[in-house]
Amino acid sequence: MRRYLLKRFAQAIGVLWAAYTLSFVILDLLPGDPVSAMAGAGSDQAPIDPEQIARLQHQYGFDQPVPLQYLDYLGHALRGDFGTSVSTGRPVTDLLAEALPSTLALTGSGLLLGTLVGGSLAMVATWTRLRWLRQFLLSLPPLAVSMPIFWIGLMLVEVFSFQLELLPAFGNDGLRGLVLPAVALSIPVGAIVAQILAKSLLTALDQPYVETARAKGAGRVRIHLRHALRNASLPALTIVGVLAGQAMANSVVIETVFSRNGLGRVTAAAVTVQDLPLVQGVVVFGSLVFVTANLLVDLIYPLLDPRIVVAS
Repeated sequence: MRRYLLKRFAQAIGVLWAAYTLSFVILDLLPGDPVSAMAGAGSDQAPIDPEQIARLQHQYGFDQPVPLQYLDYLGHALRGDFGTSVSTGRPVTDLLAEALPSTLALTGSGLLLGTLVGGSLAMVATWTRLRWLRQFLLSLPPLAVSMPIFWIGLMLVEVFSFQLELLPAFGNDGLRGLVLPAVALSIPVGAIVAQILAKSLLTALDQPYVETARAKGAGRVRIHLRHALRNASLPALTIVGVLAGQAMANSVVIETVFSRNGLGRVTAAAVTVQDLPLVQGVVVFGSLVFVTANLLVDLIYPLLDPRIVVAS
């Protein structure tokens, strides 16, 4: 178990380093002069004279060779320092810390709701003996996956805010303001979880150990929950780790649709004004969320199937 945990932690650190390095390389390869782009901050102001540009190049380290820039930025990032935002003049870590609670609440709620609804739909679809109900339930996830998330958000606003006037359409109005964004974010998550878990359950229910359990007199509920679900949950658990990163990315769209303050709107604003330090901070944070979610999934695997530790 110790070797398994150390291996997973090492892989997580490697992925995080690769994401930071790749984001640095991509940002460095962007066309144009980064200092001039950041100094302009996307506005139509007058050009900055060469002395000011030189000072900015020195301030942000762009007057150094690229390898030295990378080592300098990496060293500061390891200490939790991602520099200063060009558009606001504030530390990137402060901006991320302010936007983080709202985005984590939205992402966590959407991921949890989607997992519960998708898992329940897969369980009912594979448990029922009514063929028409099974086919109907199994047809819902592909339909939900095909719908763009911004369209889902707009439809929820139209129905529940403008027509029924049950929930607020915009802003960070406590729990009421979180409902519609979380539901919009949960629909694609639940659809993918339902697809994968339903397929895994149908495969598990055809295995010999299920026939053995039936022969011993186990009921359908016991077979479904104790025998089939435990073995079928591994693929679904894997995709939940991937969906955590996807949900964080989708929060950019959802927070824009619902005009919520959070990491998504910070990202959109940073990209608009080409605020490179802030963009890189957001990329690294998103990678950290993805790595952490997948690391937690890796740590849960042995609880469901101890053979994984032996194989590793």
